[in-house]
Amino acid sequence: MIEQQPSCDDPRDTALMPVAEARARMAAAVRGIDIDAPGASETLALDRLRDRVLAEAIVSPANVPPARNAAMDGYAIHADSVPDAGETTLRVIGRALAGERFSGLVNAGEAVRIFTGAEMPDGADTVVIQEHAAVVGENEVRIDSRAVPGKNVRAAGEDVALGEALFAPGRVLNAADIGVLASLGIRRCRVVRPLRVAVFTTGDELVTLTAHPEGTPLPPGKLFDSNRHVLAALLDSPAVELIDLGVVADTAEATLAAMQEGSERADLVLSSGGVSTGDADFVGRSLAAIGDVGFWRIAMRPGRPLAFGHVGDAVFFGLPGNPVAVMVTFLQFVRPAIAALLGSPYLPAPVFPATAESSLRKTPGRVEYQRGIMRIDEHGKVLVRSTGKQGAGRLSSMSLANCLIVIDAEVAAVAAGDRVGVQPFDGLLRGLP
Repeated sequence: MIEQQPSCDDPRDTALMPVAEARARMAAAVRGIDIDAPGASETLALDRLRDRVLAEAIVSPANVPPARNAAMDGYAIHADSVPDAGETTLRVIGRALAGERFSGLVNAGEAVRIFTGAEMPDGADTVVIQEHAAVVGENEVRIDSRAVPGKNVRAAGEDVALGEALFAPGRVLNAADIGVLASLGIRRCRVVRPLRVAVFTTGDELVTLTAHPEGTPLPPGKLFDSNRHVLAALLDSPAVELIDLGVVADTAEATLAAMQEGSERADLVLSSGGVSTGDADFVGRSLAAIGDVGFWRIAMRPGRPLAFGHVGDAVFFGLPGNPVAVMVTFLQFVRPAIAALLGSPYLPAPVFPATAESSLRKTPGRVEYQRGIMRIDEHGKVLVRSTGKQGAGRLSSMSLANCLIVIDAEVAAVAAGDRVGVQPFDGLLRGLP
């Protein structure tokens, strides 16, 4: 049973779960989609694979490059043709271009003019770059440096070898991966089906953009529903199928119905608001009634009221109603859970060291995620400063920020020059899983 609890900002609230423990519990509770189950995967063409999660192992079917080729423009020769003194004249017997192989044999005292990417001719084992060669006759070239076997030559399979294990199931495919697949002639791959994520917001005060006439003032006490749009943007990915359940009324019946519908249609259900313990907050109680609660109150700010558990087979997160808290809890908990559900490793967002440019207010006992602006000074030092007031309802502070400032729970205050952690937004606010 979920009992009445102190407010999110009450310093007397000591019954909070540490962030690390909450993460560990969640990682243990989240299981990935069974990729061998019917309908759990699909085979897609190369141009549809970005940000999708592999459901099969990829083993190289060929060498890349398929044969030895020149790494530089110059002359393909046999290294023994050049004496140790490093100076000789060789007869030029032909040329090799990328895509146009010289089919003859290079013997001692001979050279083939070759260009980057061209296949090495038989008999040649090195390329003397053109800067160390001078044409001295119609078919002669003078070499003015020593020749080393294998120099300026790319070996067959140097990039990718035949039979090499390339990618394991669970890998999120990026642009470079797709290029590697194309270089091997692989046209399609089996990937995990999109994760179905149901989203709803709670609150009688919320008005949807579609339900209110554009350009007219809101009625007293009403607010536009921004959190659902924030979550939709954070979930925008080829690896995710969004199920929008809309705004749910502040009643136990409506909350239970939304949870039930979400759990029947989705792998993951996200709600926003109604997760605290007020008279009109029904998410936590509903989760306890029809599902199981994994944890509820976290020693973090913003985002202390956070429900996690399962409803049926679906994973459930009850996120706070404050807009900043929605984004912070999504980045710290939901994003890693999505990766795990899709079969990728559960990895929290990395934290990098930075130096505070000014003092930061902090209450001990909770990890704080303050909105910050980081920069690199002329000496290469990473510096960070606050965006200003840190209220959990100030969504504009997230828009101004380019990072989260992570301040450990035991820290009571941060002075200018102190070391803090930062989570850069670049890549964190876009791209799933």
